[in-house]
Amino acid sequence: MGKTSQPLIKRMWGIAKCPELKLTDEELHLIVQAHTGKDSIRTLNKREFQTVIQVLGSMKDSVKKSEHGKSRGGNAATENQRKKIYKLTQELGWEKPARVNGMCRRMFGVSALEWMNYQQCAKLIEALKSMVKRQEEKEGPDAGLQVDSDGQG
Repeated sequence: MGKTSQPLIKRMWGIAKCPELKLTDEELHLIVQAHTGKDSIRTLNKREFQTVIQVLGSMKDSVKKSEHGKSRGGNAATENQRKKIYKLTQELGWEKPARVNGMCRRMFGVSALEWMNYQQCAKLIEALKSMVKRQEEKEGPDAGLQVDSDGQG
């Protein structure tokens, strides 16, 4: 690790731990991996540091913007989309919010559903709709009907 990367590491960690983001070490590493493909922060080059810093800055800015019009938490512009996402996750049988947040991390490098923008939410909704459709096809059209032992419905 060179002397030039030391200030970049400090800057990256500073943004990650700021009051708006409060990212855990694991969340920061997931963001680094999602945007650079590298597992270790120490192996990042200057361009990769700048990419991660830019992503973190964008996340921080979106949190700041959403806090102005925020009533319950999250981006106010995506509130209805988040309701749709939660409805779809219920259809899939997902009971824990961590599951949808994990999907947000994998697909978009965003740690929580509340931080996603309108376009990201729209893509997530389409992905979840496809998952629900596949689940329904897998279960078959009569999956919801219970048949008694005597053949009566």
